[in-house]
Amino acid sequence: MARSHRLSLVVISVFALLALGASQAEVKFVRQGETEIKVLVDGKHFTSLHYNRADLVKPVFFPIYSTKGTLLVRGYPFLEVEGESRDHPHHAGVFFTYDDVNGIGFWNAPKPPPQIVVKEIKRLEGGKDKGILQFVAEWNAPSGKPVLREDRTVTITAGRNWRAMDFQIVLTAVDTTVRFADTKEGMFALRVADWLRERGGTGKYFSSEGTETADQIWGRRAKWVALSGEKEGERVVIAMLAHPSSVNFPPYWHARNYGLFSVNPLGQWRFQTDTGVENPQYLNLTLEPGKSCLFRYKLIFYEGQLSKEQVDKLYQEWISQ
Repeated sequence: MARSHRLSLVVISVFALLALGASQAEVKFVRQGETEIKVLVDGKHFTSLHYNRADLVKPVFFPIYSTKGTLLVRGYPFLEVEGESRDHPHHAGVFFTYDDVNGIGFWNAPKPPPQIVVKEIKRLEGGKDKGILQFVAEWNAPSGKPVLREDRTVTITAGRNWRAMDFQIVLTAVDTTVRFADTKEGMFALRVADWLRERGGTGKYFSSEGTETADQIWGRRAKWVALSGEKEGERVVIAMLAHPSSVNFPPYWHARNYGLFSVNPLGQWRFQTDTGVENPQYLNLTLEPGKSCLFRYKLIFYEGQLSKEQVDKLYQEWISQ
């Protein structure tokens, strides 16, 4: 390899690591009626929070655009895209939910009830270096009675060729004991655009553990997982990072080759059983009334190539903050 080429690669690598060090863009929130909050980055639509809609069981961030305007998540069921897959309508944008909460299925339900209802938008604070969105929600049973209180804070940062969303989610049992049974159907997830899929697309998963492809990552623990793909010459990496303060760290991954990209720390017995772990152990996370647990994850949408070593560096920078 020529010396000039090696120097170019070094420069690219250093830039990739430094690019996420500080936000370089202005984030602005704009309310669109009573069920949508639009997020603008330097005046361009990045995503929107959709909530309390009659056709949504949970709050959803949709769309997710790259800095060049490429849609990174599947359009369905929000947007008609010709030739796009239409399976699993509950896989919508970026979302957080679970399918066995005291026997109530919040994940697979196609429409309410049950429903996670936003009760209060506590903070909408834009800025030149970041934006903060904070809300309180209730996980309501089909009867309408709240089972869980959710306190969610989403910090959005951005730069020339990247966007990031840092989620801190606290779940609190309201007035009865809450048990999260072990199931693969959860928990913090996005459904990527079809062109980013491993099956039939250009995508390929890789993880903090050095494993690659959904076959080797699904149902196993990792600190982070990333998905790299390309469309019309545009290389994109989506990285999902799990914070050590989160429940049952390092978590298990529900990463599928058809486009579901999810971290699920609570499906322990199911994942251990399906991956052949000897003597699989139940987690069955249980919260007594008034008790809470924390889930913290970060999404990075990066235009360009990131290696495992680079994502490792970004991960260490994040958890040391």
